[in-house]
Amino acid sequence: MATNPLSVGFRNEFHAGLEQAFGKYLVFSGEWISKYTHNGFDFSVLGNTPITFPIEWHNSKIPGYAGRVSVPEVHGFSALMVFSSVAARFFPPQIAGAGATVGAPGTPFRIDHDERFNQTTHFQYQPWKRGPWMGFNWRYDTGLVAGATPCYGISASNDCPQSVLIGGVPNVSMMAANVGQVPLSADQEAEAGFTCSGVRATPTVPLPYNCPASAFGSALINVPPPGTENDDHKPPRIAHRSLFDMSVGHDNLFHGDRYKWSAQLTVINLANNYALYNFLSTFSGTHYVTPRALTAEIGFHF
Repeated sequence: MATNPLSVGFRNEFHAGLEQAFGKYLVFSGEWISKYTHNGFDFSVLGNTPITFPIEWHNSKIPGYAGRVSVPEVHGFSALMVFSSVAARFFPPQIAGAGATVGAPGTPFRIDHDERFNQTTHFQYQPWKRGPWMGFNWRYDTGLVAGATPCYGISASNDCPQSVLIGGVPNVSMMAANVGQVPLSADQEAEAGFTCSGVRATPTVPLPYNCPASAFGSALINVPPPGTENDDHKPPRIAHRSLFDMSVGHDNLFHGDRYKWSAQLTVINLANNYALYNFLSTFSGTHYVTPRALTAEIGFHF
C-alpha cells in the first residue's frame, strides 16, 4: 500500500523535427517526441464511482510522433494528411497516492490514451474559382487501450483478474479490473458489444457472469485471445475504425462583391459507422463516435 505523500515529478523531454518540400506539389513536416517522467502522475478511481484521486507511479515513458503531408492547390485540387502515434507507458510500483490502486499490474502498462496510429486525410476540389467546391475527409484510428475489458490469462505476463477455472475449463468473469474489479452491468456489457457463444449482451440482459474464454468476444473491442494479454505489449484495444465525412458548398452564390451569400451541406460519419471511442475510461467513461449527422448552413457576408 502506498502511504507516501505526492511529490514533485520531473521530466526529460526531447523534440526533433523535419520539414521538406518535394518540388512544388508536396510538403512534408514531422516531429518526434520523447517524454521520460520521474514520479509519473496518474489518476485512480474509487470503485464503480466517478470519484477520482491522484496517484504517482515510479516513472512514465511517452514517446510518439506527429506528421503532416500537404499538397498545395493544383487546378482546384488540394489535399492534406495529418497523422500521429503515441505510446503512454507507466512503470510500477505506485510510490504515492491515496491508498493502493486495486488490481494494479506489477509490470509496465499503457493508459487509455495510448494509440498506435491515427490519421486524418482531407481532399478538396473546386473546379472553378467562383464556383462550388467539394470536400471529403477520411479519419482512421487503430484504437485506444481499453483497460476495463475482461480477459483470460493466468501466466505472469497476463493481468486478467477475471480469469477463473470451472471444471478445468478457462472462463472469463464479467468484471472490470480498472474500477476495483466491480461486476459489469448489463448496460456496460452492451455498450462494449460483449458476446458469449455468439449471444450479445443487451442493456437489460447481461451475459452469464462466467463465460468460457474461447467463447468470449466483442463486436467493438479487440479482446486478446486467452493467455496472450499483456498490459504493455498486447492490451485490449478499441477496434480500429474508418470514418468518412463530406461537404459541398458555394462561397458566393450570386457572385456579389460587397454582399455575398454562401451555402454549405456537411455530412458527418457518412457511412453511419457504429463504433466505440473509449470504454470505461478513468477520465471520461464510455463514448461512441458521432453517428451520422447532416448540417445545412446559409450565410450572408457583408
